[in-house]
Amino acid sequence: MATAPGKARRLNPPNRLWGSNGVAFGPDSRLYVAEFLAGRISAVDPATGDVEVIVPMDGPVASPDDLAFGADGSMYIADLAPGRVWRRTPRGDYSLVSDQVIMPNGITCVGDRLFVNEMRPGGRLMELFPDGGDPKVLTEGLALGNAMQLGPDGHLYYPHMMTGQVWRIPPDGGVPEVVAEDVHEPVAVRFDQGGVLHVLSRGVEGIVTRIDLHGTGSRTLVTSGLVGLDNAAFDAENRMFVSSYASGGITELHADGRTREIVPRGLDGPFGLTVDLGGTVYAADHYRLASPAPTDEGEPVTVSAASEEGGVTSRNLRPFAHGVAHADGLVHVTSQYGDVHTYDPDRGTTRERSSGLEQPMGITVGPDGSLVVAEAGAGRVVAIDGSDTVTVLADGLDHPVDVAFDTEGRCYVSDDRLGAVLRLDGGEAVVVAEGLDAPQGLVVRDDELCTVEVGHRRLRAISLTTGESRIVAEGLPVGPPPGSRSAGDGRAGTVRAGAGSVLVVPDPPLPFAGLALAPDGSLLVSGNGEGSVWQVEA
Repeated sequence: MATAPGKARRLNPPNRLWGSNGVAFGPDSRLYVAEFLAGRISAVDPATGDVEVIVPMDGPVASPDDLAFGADGSMYIADLAPGRVWRRTPRGDYSLVSDQVIMPNGITCVGDRLFVNEMRPGGRLMELFPDGGDPKVLTEGLALGNAMQLGPDGHLYYPHMMTGQVWRIPPDGGVPEVVAEDVHEPVAVRFDQGGVLHVLSRGVEGIVTRIDLHGTGSRTLVTSGLVGLDNAAFDAENRMFVSSYASGGITELHADGRTREIVPRGLDGPFGLTVDLGGTVYAADHYRLASPAPTDEGEPVTVSAASEEGGVTSRNLRPFAHGVAHADGLVHVTSQYGDVHTYDPDRGTTRERSSGLEQPMGITVGPDGSLVVAEAGAGRVVAIDGSDTVTVLADGLDHPVDVAFDTEGRCYVSDDRLGAVLRLDGGEAVVVAEGLDAPQGLVVRDDELCTVEVGHRRLRAISLTTGESRIVAEGLPVGPPPGSRSAGDGRAGTVRAGAGSVLVVPDPPLPFAGLALAPDGSLLVSGNGEGSVWQVEA
C-alpha cells in the first residue's frame, strides 16, 4: 500500500483459505482443502496451521469442491462448474478421469475404487474408472448430492440436500435406502473412528447431527456457531476438523460444541461495501453479509463491529451477495444472479425487491428513497421504488458496475469496460472522467467523486468542480488475486428447493471492488484480491 504512514490500514487480516469446501487427510497426515472460490487446493498442517498451496489457481482444475485420496496416494478432485473429475498422482501429474458428470461434488474412494455424486436435482451416484471405461450409474434421483463416505457397514452414505435426508447404497449397486430423515440442512456425511455418523448443516447455526446408526440409534445435536459448514474429516485420534464454504478457515470441533481455530476464517470477497451511521461495516461477501472488525494494526478507527471469525462477523447468510447499500436502518443487497433484497438487521427479516435482473452489481439509495442499481449485464441503470416497480433510468451503457449520487441529486455511474465515470442527465450518459483503468467502486465525498481503478490497483478522487484528479492510494489489493483465472460470466441456473427456497448452480463471482464512505469521512475499499477491507484516510 503506497500511502503515507497511518493513512491506510486493514480492518481484518487477509483470508488464507478462499472458502473451504471438501477436506480430506492425505498420506502425509496433512488436511487437504478444496477452495472452490479460489480454484485451488491447499494442504493444512493441523498442528501448526501452516498452509501450503498444492493445486494452484492457474492449474488445470477450475473449481474444486471436494476431494478424496485413493489407496496409491492419488488425489481425486471433483471440479464442479466445468463438470470434470481429475486425478493428481503423488508425483503431481494430472489426468482427466471423466467429463461425463454434471456438477460433480461428493467424491470418495473405497480402496482403489472411485465414487462421485452430482449436486443437482435428479442427480446420479456413479462409480468412475480412472484407468478407462464408462461410468457406472449406481442410482439416480438424488435431490442434490454432496459429501459422502463409506460407512462401517460397507455402504456408501450420502445426503439429499433438498429433502433433509441421508441415504445409503451398496458400492456394487442395489436399492438405495433412507437411513435418516428430518436432518437439518444436510451438506455432508462423515463417520468418526467409532462409526458414529455426523451430518453437517450448511445453515447459520453450524449444526452437526450425530447419529449412532450402528449402536443405540440415538441422535444428538451439536451447535457450533460456525456459519456455513461444508465438510469434515476425522484424524487418527478421532479429532473432527470442519470447513466453511461461507468464510473459509479450518476449525477443530469438539463433541460438546467447543471449537479451536486452526486456520482463521475471513472474507471470501469482499465485494460491495456500506457503512451505517453507527459505523458498522457491511460487506457483500458472496455467500453472506459480513462485517470486518478493526485489528490492532495502525491508528484507532471509528468503524465498529464485534470481532469473530478472524476479525469478521457473519451478519446474515445472503446467497451470492454482490452489491450493498444502507439507509434508514435497512440494508439493500444485490445478487449477481439477478435478485435485489432488503434486509432488516433489527428484525432479521428479508424482503425481495426484484428478480430477473441481469448481473446487478452496485446499488445505492436515491434522493427519493428508491433503490438505484447498476445492471451490468444489461448495460442499464434501474430504479426500484417503494412498491418494487422497476424503472429504467439509462440504458445502452457498456458495463455499468456502481452508482452514486451527489448532494444535488445527480447520479454517477462507473463503467469498468469503458474506463470512464458517467453522469446521467435526463437518461443520457455524459462523460465526467475517462481514460481510467477499470473503475468500479464509486462514492461522492464533498466535492470529489472517488473511484477504485482496479486495473492500476489505486483509489482516485476527481473534483466535480474543476475536473482535476488526484491519486489517494496505490498498491491496493483489488481485482483477481495473482495467478487466478478470470471469473465466470456471473450466470447460473436456478432450481426450486421447496418451501420457497431457491438453490443456484454456482459460478465464480464476478470481480467487484466496492467503495464506501464512513461517517468520519474516511474511505473503505474492498480488498477482494486478498479477502480484506481497507480504511483509507484522504
